[in-house]
Amino acid sequence: MKKTMNYVVRISIIILLLIISKASINVFEKEVENDNINKTINLSTMALKVIEVNSEDLYNSIDSYTGDLTGYVYNCPLCNGSLACSPNYNIRDGKTTYEDKDYGTVKIVASSKNLPCGSIVRFNSKRVSEEPVIAIVLDRGVRGNALDLLVPTISYAYDVIGRSTINYEVLRNGWERLEG
Repeated sequence: MKKTMNYVVRISIIILLLIISKASINVFEKEVENDNINKTINLSTMALKVIEVNSEDLYNSIDSYTGDLTGYVYNCPLCNGSLACSPNYNIRDGKTTYEDKDYGTVKIVASSKNLPCGSIVRFNSKRVSEEPVIAIVLDRGVRGNALDLLVPTISYAYDVIGRSTINYEVLRNGWERLEG
């Protein structure tokens, strides 16, 4: 049922985008007259608001966990510079972020198999950023609900990240967003 709902939402968005693009090609503003107190309705504006609300859904939590946050580097003693979930993604050059099609530039974390590869998480850690951190699970190597944040240097991992307990929210479970 969740996949069906996700499919229906995606199809609805595609249809709205097609309507908007068709309307913008032929007519810049389309108004419908009716007998209500509000005499006209701007359909283009209404369609944009619907799309705006759907993009905000990306940041709604579908689950939450408590676990330890630690840091690691691509060349740690047990690491080979490859990510378990995306072995072709090169992090040997010190890259610690990933360009996600839905969430933009996100940090990379390792998780246990509790979170599928491609899951998006959000957490707060003043050690990492004043703003909430959005990260993608692209690696393995931790147990339970812990997250291991990919960082540029071992000294940054030890001195800045260390080990702390965090609460984090799952925004996407795996590569596909499942409606909660």
